[in-house]
Amino acid sequence: MTGSVLDLAELRRILRIVAGTEQGVDLDADILDTSFSDLGYDSLALLEAAAQILREFGVRLDDDALLEAKSPRQLLDLVSTADSHS
Repeated sequence: MTGSVLDLAELRRILRIVAGTEQGVDLDADILDTSFSDLGYDSLALLEAAAQILREFGVRLDDDALLEAKSPRQLLDLVSTADSHS
């Protein structure tokens, strides 16, 4: 999938792959500005998501910057400004 753009739909799919879905959380809702902690994702889940993003999209994310992303919107912004290593 390298060369594709990571969008919210793809991010939802990746989050489900790497960490599943917390009971009572609707990832299909408007989650752009919902904190990852409210969505049930911790720093380990985000690191796993970053590894999946690297594999699929060729985008390497700095661990410190990744852990500062508190919501899907912030993570998508980080990916859009990161260097592609495909």
